[in-house]
Order: sequence, then structure tokens, then C-alpha cells
Amino acid sequence: MDASETKILIVDDEPDILNFLRYNLEKENYWVYAATNGNDALKMALKINPHVVILDVMMPGLNGIETCRAMRNLPSLRNTPIAILTAMNEAQSEATCLEAGANDYITKPIRPKLLVSRIQTLLSNDDLENGRSSFKVGTLEVDRERYIVISDKKKIDLPRKEFELLSLLVAKPGKVYRREEIKALIWKNDSQSDDRTIDVHIYKLREKIGERYIKTVKGIGYKLDY
Repeated sequence: MDASETKILIVDDEPDILNFLRYNLEKENYWVYAATNGNDALKMALKINPHVVILDVMMPGLNGIETCRAMRNLPSLRNTPIAILTAMNEAQSEATCLEAGANDYITKPIRPKLLVSRIQTLLSNDDLENGRSSFKVGTLEVDRERYIVISDKKKIDLPRKEFELLSLLVAKPGKVYRREEIKALIWKNDSQSDDRTIDVHIYKLREKIGERYIKTVKGIGYKLDY
């Protein structure tokens, strides 16, 4: 999707943060809408149907976690990519944000390039459903149709399960896959597979494509990011 067609809703009660986010996103040609609390964010989201929502945790009225949960209960927002902003000293953990339905978790202070990168990652999450067969994240390339993996310009040979697991992760960068979800999608809930099976395949993938791509989300599962 072209940036000029993309609507981003940012929600924060601090004017300086809102202005910072707006400036950096508009510089990339995104359409930016703003709200200063959760209740207004819900009303605006229903009105504009944003492509991405960025929620601060600490806000008056509904906080970011509560707003995220409320959005997930609305049919039109159920699948909208949501990122939650939190200061490093705030009590909210990544697991709490993800369990509320967020797709990503970004700590303050925010670096502009990282912010834009995360937005691009969230926007790419629908690629698999749209029928794409090839994906590129950083220097990692996966062609599902031709069964090819290239990392740092080197072709990598992968066994079938490792290839299927990598294909699952790379098709939706930034999406956290729970262990039970991976088991169902890759191992079809095979009774002989368990968490250890998944961990071993992740370990082998990291050995072959590099450590920087596949991230562990403690207590939940894995995601691919760069």
C-alpha cells in the first residue's frame, strides 16, 4: 500500500509526543489522525477506519491497554494493526500488551527511523492473505513458490519444516506467533510435537539465517523482525 493512501491514528495525551509522531509520519507521506484519550480514539477509529493505530499506555480515561482491548471487540477494528507505546519505566510488560491484542510494543524514547520501520512492518501483515509468494525483510528473502531462501546474498538450504516455519514468520513481520499457533499451523497439532520441537527448529533457523531476525517473546512465542 502506498504511504499516501495509508491512514494512521496516533493516540497520546502528551502534545509533544503527538507532534513528534505526526511530524515524522507525515514526512513519510502518511495521513495522520490524532486523539488524546481512549474514548476519542475509539470514536475516531470507527469513523476513519485507520490502517494502523499507535496507542500510548498511560492516558486519562481508558488507558492504552483498555483501548486496545475495546478495539479488538469491534468487528471493524478486530484485525487493524495496533502498536502500543510505553516508557521503559512503566509497569506494562510486552506480554500484557500482546495479550490485550496489540501487534507490536514500542518503548520510549522513540527513534524516528525505528518508528517508520515498525509502521512498515505492521502494514505488511496482510501480505500473506493477499496471495504473495515472495517476501523480503532486511537482507533475508524467502520465495515460497520456488522454495528458495537467501540470507545476506547467500542461498540457504532448509528442510521442509524449517522452511515452512520461516515462511510463516516472514509473511507477517512483527506478528507474534504463540507456540500453540505454530504447532497447529506447521505441525498440524501432531501429538509427537511439543514446545521443545519448536525451540529446536527456531535454534536451527537462527544458526542458518543469523540471530537478528527471529525474536523470542518470553512466555508467548516468536516473531520475525529486523
